[in-house]
Amino acid sequence: MPLQIVIDPEAPDAPYEQLRAQISDQARSGKLPTGCKLPTVRGLAEDLGLAANTVAKAYRALESDGVIETRGRHGTFVAAAGDAAAREAAEAAESYVRRVRRLGLDRAVALAAVEDALRATYG
Repeated sequence: MPLQIVIDPEAPDAPYEQLRAQISDQARSGKLPTGCKLPTVRGLAEDLGLAANTVAKAYRALESDGVIETRGRHGTFVAAAGDAAAREAAEAAESYVRRVRRLGLDRAVALAAVEDALRATYG
């Protein structure tokens, strides 16, 4: 399935963020399946009329998020993003639990703080 990206120069988000968000959304939704090879930085930059550094910045952010992986000269591929995201969330949760225990907070207070944060973020 070909990568479908639309960069809106009038959008409030920077082009690299638009690119990052669209690739991430397509990978997480399955429109870009795990293992799908992505265009090279230069190739995608040329196709979208962007600077190569803009595409490289988006690719670095996506790799940091575990959405894509670079395999040296073989190219850049969609990673098993769901697994990476779940692992990162579990690590963040474990870190949070250790921190609230050090602070002496009980389970109910710690859980209430998480629920408040989730409500604030997800509505």
